[in-house]
Amino acid sequence: MQARLDFRKAAPDAYQAVVALDRYVVRDSGLEPRLIHLIKIRASQINGCAYCVDMHIRHALADGLSQQWINMLPVWQESPLFDARERALLEWTEALTLLADTRAPDAAYEAARVFFSEEELTKLTVAIGLINVWNRVAVGFRTQHPIEPLAAQ
Repeated sequence: MQARLDFRKAAPDAYQAVVALDRYVVRDSGLEPRLIHLIKIRASQINGCAYCVDMHIRHALADGLSQQWINMLPVWQESPLFDARERALLEWTEALTLLADTRAPDAAYEAARVFFSEEELTKLTVAIGLINVWNRVAVGFRTQHPIEPLAAQ
C-alpha cells in the first residue's frame, strides 16, 4: 500500500485546525487520559486505521496503560478488565463510530449518562468525533505507520 498524498502539506490550514481540536481534547478538555486512549484506540480499530492504532497504542503504553488492557479492547465485552464506566464509554464510542448503522441508540446514551455529566459526555463525544476525523484522513489518504526495524525483516 502506498500513501496517496500528504494531507499536512496539501492543506496545512485544515491540518492545523484538526491539530488544534486534538490539542483541546488531550490537554484542555479535562478528560482523563485513560478515557481518551480508550476512545482513540477503539474507534481506530473499528475504522481499520493502522496508522492511528499504532500511534495510540504507543501513547497508551507510554502513559502506563497495560499491554493486556490494550490487547483486550477489541473484545471488551468479553473481558472483565473494563469497569462499568469504561464499558458505557466503549458502547458510546462504538455507537458513534458506526453511526450510519447504529443511529446512536438511546440505550447507549442512557448507559453513558449514568457515569458522565452532560459536560463530560459532550467532551467525550467531541473526542469520538475527532478520532473519527483523523481516521478518515489517515485511511482515505493511506497514511503509513512507521515500521520498526525488527518487524521489517
